[in-house]
Amino acid sequence: MSVYYYNGAKILAPFTVISNEPMYDADSVSLRKQRASQDVQRWEIEFKTILETDDQATALVNSVVDRDTSTTMVMPQLPGPDSTFNVNVETVSINSTGNVGDSTVELNETGISGTLPKGYFVKFSNHDKLYLVTADFAFSGAGTGNLSIYPSLRSEVTNLDSVKLGSLAVFSYYRDISNLNGITFTDGVLSEQGSVRLVEAL
Repeated sequence: MSVYYYNGAKILAPFTVISNEPMYDADSVSLRKQRASQDVQRWEIEFKTILETDDQATALVNSVVDRDTSTTMVMPQLPGPDSTFNVNVETVSINSTGNVGDSTVELNETGISGTLPKGYFVKFSNHDKLYLVTADFAFSGAGTGNLSIYPSLRSEVTNLDSVKLGSLAVFSYYRDISNLNGITFTDGVLSEQGSVRLVEAL
């Protein structure tokens, strides 16, 4: 299993991934459920870290400055998808235009092997939104295939763009304003930042 870091500090379990997609929910007179998405979505993640002595100053500074600025980190993948991911490249070319609202994107499979598993996070080269793979995609090494994603495309992609995998699937985020502004020492050597909550920068 891969190890992921937040500002140089190792991310610990439990690790929470939340899809924030507000929906309208109402009951009709006949008590039938009526639901409608507002067609907006962002990822939110929450975790704790462990700080070694060398991390403490950086963590303290990062927790109190530039809270209104977005930054990036490699998106932590869930252990299951991470363990089965074995694609031999980190960028995959898009074969044809994907329009806003599409839930599949046609990829060029030429020269590519391995499996992109369901539950894996990917990113497109032309915008910052992260997407979740919703069905296993096995590369055949030739031809094209459709990659299923969630949420639906928020920006158009063309054959000039690509899908970014692995360490290139970075999460653009803001620190939640409820995060601790500082750090807590636990034994004079180790310290912690409390629960860190990050929200996707859209």
